[in-house]
Amino acid sequence: MTSSQPTPSAIPAEARRRPLVAMKQVSKVFSSGTVALSGMTLTVESGEFISLLGPSGCGKSTALRIMAGLGDVSSGTIDWPSSRINSRGLPEGDISFVFQEPTLMPWKNVFDNVHLPLKLRGVSKAAARAEIMAVLATVGLQDFAEAYPRELSGGMKMRVSIARALVTKPKLLLMDEPFAALDEITRQKLNDDVLRLWKETGITVIFVTHSVFESAYLSNRIVVMKARPGRVHADLPLVTSLERDAHYRTSEEYRQACETVSHSLIGAINAAKEGH
Repeated sequence: MTSSQPTPSAIPAEARRRPLVAMKQVSKVFSSGTVALSGMTLTVESGEFISLLGPSGCGKSTALRIMAGLGDVSSGTIDWPSSRINSRGLPEGDISFVFQEPTLMPWKNVFDNVHLPLKLRGVSKAAARAEIMAVLATVGLQDFAEAYPRELSGGMKMRVSIARALVTKPKLLLMDEPFAALDEITRQKLNDDVLRLWKETGITVIFVTHSVFESAYLSNRIVVMKARPGRVHADLPLVTSLERDAHYRTSEEYRQACETVSHSLIGAINAAKEGH
């Protein structure tokens, strides 16, 4: 497949020449003895939209959490060539995480939920108001700032979670199967929203999914992982000459992309069964 889709222009040329993050031979063994990752190597460039795709239990979420600093590696290294590193070895303020569940505080309204990461940095509501309202507008929730989570649909709650992740202007957005529990129509809508935000902001996205169709629609690169212990089976560039929209979902190019990714996933599953 050929590409006419540019790298998001918001990323400076100099930054694009350096990887944002590089996992090198990373392994993770839990205290139970479970080997979640084994020798996983992955380099992420600024401005990419990468999907981690693989069977349940292959270590996709573990890899994401390690990048976010929510878990330690057992061996190997994670490098951040483009970032200033804090005392924990993590990039200073450069990462946001969207979990499988929206994880909103039910006693706080939408505005206050989005304000939380700024509050933790010592930014008052008054100082943050313009930024919060702007980010709510980007996810279509500017009219729901005073609403509470119980008043929102599942898709709207996830939009709040995405707004909360974006309000700190991170370089890297980590998304762990954020739309898995939603109906297909809502899921497709949110896929379109995330693509739009990626193009507008130039943010780097790493997106965990079980869905071949979702990964082929969203990504310009798909990393297919083998079953536990997780490691990279295939690294597929997946760019398109077409706009990714409702028409793309019915195009021959999308069908071919899904077929390519599906065959790779089957190969990963078979390789694991054969012990490769």
